[in-house]
Amino acid sequence: MEVLNIEIINPKAKMLLMNLAEMNLIQIKSNPTLSDMLTQLRRNESKAPSFEEITKEVETVRQSRYDSKKKNNY
Repeated sequence: MEVLNIEIINPKAKMLLMNLAEMNLIQIKSNPTLSDMLTQLRRNESKAPSFEEITKEVETVRQSRYDSKKKNNY
Protein backbone atom coordinates (compact mmCIF):
# COMPACT_ATOMS: atom_id res chain seq x y z
CA MET A 1 0.00 0.00 0.00
CA GLU A 2 1.25 3.46 -0.88
CA VAL A 3 0.25 6.56 1.10
CA LEU A 4 0.00 9.92 -0.66
CA ASN A 5 -0.73 13.39 0.67
CA ILE A 6 -2.94 15.23 -1.84
CA GLU A 7 -3.82 18.93 -1.92
CA ILE A 8 -7.12 19.47 -3.72
CA ILE A 9 -7.15 22.57 -5.90
CA ASN A 10 -10.36 22.05 -7.86
CA PRO A 11 -13.53 20.93 -6.00
CA LYS A 12 -14.32 18.54 -8.87
CA ALA A 13 -11.25 16.52 -7.90
CA LYS A 14 -12.76 15.88 -4.47
CA MET A 15 -15.84 14.38 -6.09
CA LEU A 16 -13.61 12.10 -8.17
CA LEU A 17 -11.80 10.96 -5.02
CA MET A 18 -15.10 10.35 -3.23
CA ASN A 19 -16.27 8.23 -6.19
CA LEU A 20 -13.07 6.19 -6.05
CA ALA A 21 -13.60 5.65 -2.34
CA GLU A 22 -17.18 4.47 -2.94
CA MET A 23 -15.83 1.89 -5.40
CA ASN A 24 -13.37 0.72 -2.69
CA LEU A 25 -10.40 1.66 -4.87
CA ILE A 26 -8.97 4.12 -2.35
CA GLN A 27 -9.45 4.91 1.33
CA ILE A 28 -9.74 8.50 2.53
CA LYS A 29 -8.51 9.32 6.03
CA SER A 30 -8.44 12.70 7.72
CA ASN A 31 -5.32 14.01 9.40
CA PRO A 32 -5.42 13.91 13.21
CA THR A 33 -5.34 17.20 15.09
CA LEU A 34 -2.62 18.06 17.58
CA SER A 35 -5.06 17.45 20.41
CA ASP A 36 -5.88 14.00 19.05
CA MET A 37 -2.20 13.10 18.79
CA LEU A 38 -1.46 14.30 22.33
CA THR A 39 -4.38 12.28 23.69
CA GLN A 40 -3.15 9.19 21.90
CA LEU A 41 0.42 9.66 23.12
CA ARG A 42 -0.69 10.19 26.71
CA ARG A 43 -2.82 7.04 26.88
CA ASN A 44 0.20 4.92 27.68
CA GLU A 45 1.90 7.45 29.92
CA SER A 46 0.91 7.15 33.57
CA LYS A 47 2.67 10.33 34.69
CA ALA A 48 1.92 12.70 31.81
CA PRO A 49 2.06 16.34 32.92
CA SER A 50 -1.21 18.23 33.01
CA PHE A 51 -1.86 21.28 30.87
CA GLU A 52 -1.39 23.49 33.92
CA GLU A 53 2.00 21.92 34.71
CA ILE A 54 3.15 22.44 31.14
CA THR A 55 1.97 26.05 31.20
CA LYS A 56 3.77 26.71 34.48
CA GLU A 57 7.03 25.27 33.10
CA VAL A 58 6.77 27.36 29.93
CA GLU A 59 6.18 30.52 31.96
CA THR A 60 9.18 29.72 34.19
CA VAL A 61 11.46 29.31 31.18
CA ARG A 62 10.14 32.50 29.58
CA GLN A 63 10.72 34.45 32.79
CA SER A 64 14.29 33.18 33.13
CA ARG A 65 15.03 34.13 29.51
CA TYR A 66 13.50 37.55 30.04
CA ASP A 67 15.57 38.06 33.22
CA SER A 68 18.82 37.04 31.50
CA LYS A 69 18.19 39.40 28.57
CA LYS A 70 17.35 42.19 30.97
CA LYS A 71 20.65 41.65 32.87
CA ASN A 72 22.67 41.68 29.63
CA ASN A 73 21.12 44.96 28.48
CA TYR A 74 22.04 46.89 31.64
